[in-house]
Amino acid sequence: MSRPIVLVTGGTRGIGAAICDALAPDHHLVIGGRDRAAVESACERYESAQPFVCDVADGDAMEQAVADLGLDRLDGLVHSAGVSGGWRTEESNRQVWRNILEINVIAVSELTRLTLEALRAAEGTIVTINSGSGLRASGAGGHYPASKFALTALTDVLREELRPDGIRVCSVHPGRVNTEMQRDLVASEHRTYDPLEFLRPESVATAVRTALTATPDATYETISIRPGPAATNRRS
Repeated sequence: MSRPIVLVTGGTRGIGAAICDALAPDHHLVIGGRDRAAVESACERYESAQPFVCDVADGDAMEQAVADLGLDRLDGLVHSAGVSGGWRTEESNRQVWRNILEINVIAVSELTRLTLEALRAAEGTIVTINSGSGLRASGAGGHYPASKFALTALTDVLREELRPDGIRVCSVHPGRVNTEMQRDLVASEHRTYDPLEFLRPESVATAVRTALTATPDATYETISIRPGPAATNRRS
């Protein structure tokens, strides 16, 4: 395989799909998702791609899926799968907390662990799709920002742990992005949805590609992406 190999979780929709589009011209994609039909359909769109079908919240299934890939090298790992949550503290329970932490934090750590040997072989790059909420918490509901703050800490630790192995680790913190998840969030806030108020998934994908293709002398450790003047002025 002459192309760099990159595994993208959540690669069938939203930011993950935009990342796959941005990398497809010159990368081999390993596209992750829970829905086999959606993953296989995504793979068909690209010249060089293969499926990675599993629920990242299922540890046994993820371990088997990684083993089935049989990769001896992995040039990039993009953690784009994630869930949101806007429940107020008084409305939440232990299961709500467990679900969001399992997907947004624990699955990231576990998939990284399972692919480390392949990443070491390629001196690859890990990118976590975080959030502005991983830098500053606001609004109702602590579940999502708590998970993203935890992801920030995990990414910071991984960066230092893996630096001696030649593995680069980047944390990408977008503002609100025009995705289905965002539509659901705006609906829960009882507001009218205007896609032009938000970042495009393609804008985030550009940042991810930049981190993955950085020259060997450079590491993009943290990238914060906020809506530009056009989106900001539209909200005012």
